[in-house]
Amino acid sequence: MSQYRVLIDANDEKGLVHKISSVFFQNDLNILSNNEFVDKENNKFFMRSVVDGDIVLDKLYQSLCDVLPQNANVDVIAPKNKNIIIMATKEMHALGDILIRHEAGELEANILAVISNYSDLESLVSKFNIPFICISHEGLNREEHENKILKCLTEFEEIDYIVLAKYMRILTPKFVEVYENRIINIHHSFLPAFIGANPYKQAYERGVKIIGATSHFVNNNLDEGPIIAQEVIHVDHAYGWRDMQRSGKDVEKVVLSRALKLALEDRIFVYENKTVIFQG
Repeated sequence: MSQYRVLIDANDEKGLVHKISSVFFQNDLNILSNNEFVDKENNKFFMRSVVDGDIVLDKLYQSLCDVLPQNANVDVIAPKNKNIIIMATKEMHALGDILIRHEAGELEANILAVISNYSDLESLVSKFNIPFICISHEGLNREEHENKILKCLTEFEEIDYIVLAKYMRILTPKFVEVYENRIINIHHSFLPAFIGANPYKQAYERGVKIIGATSHFVNNNLDEGPIIAQEVIHVDHAYGWRDMQRSGKDVEKVVLSRALKLALEDRIFVYENKTVIFQG
């Protein structure tokens, strides 16, 4: 007996839940959990089910395709640890939080390596017996530096996600295209407010009363990729921008780890630069 996650997105029509449930029944599968959502404005149906039983993957996949509308997307996924690469620069709070959660067994992940353009974080990473790779950007233009990273990444057999744990360099379209919807970033602002650099200083100058963090998939528009998770905390007039920055680091690390966990557990659907997320 095995558990599988079944992810379906399709054009909506009447009776889809009944049809899908009937396929599970006909394949002698038990539904352990189920979530569905209909985007009525776009007539889109999303469903995530966890099923248990003796599964013949090809048969189940074809049976689902037979009852679903044309052009439906169907994934039948065996839960397992996904392979991730973490990219960072100098700040350790977001990276450290992921490493600790991974060490505690909270994340369904194999951390293949941490890649940085500086060597500052090597001592931290070494404490967790995870490979640390420094690929310096000194003396290289952006394309040359990225080509060295991409070449390094090809040495790993399979990469499910790349996590930017405060990696403070903008990725080019070439890099993003290779890992479309597989690069998870943390931005130190409650997007869409205060995109780009120095968002805490922007927030301070605007006199905001809340600050936050946003984790999102990376696309070719700066800080405008599909949002996965967000959180805020309250501040007041007594906070300078550096005080906001210090407080914001706590939010950043929690939001990034939360977004990564959702991705690792196959809880995210990306659709038209937005996400549908089933928390549980």
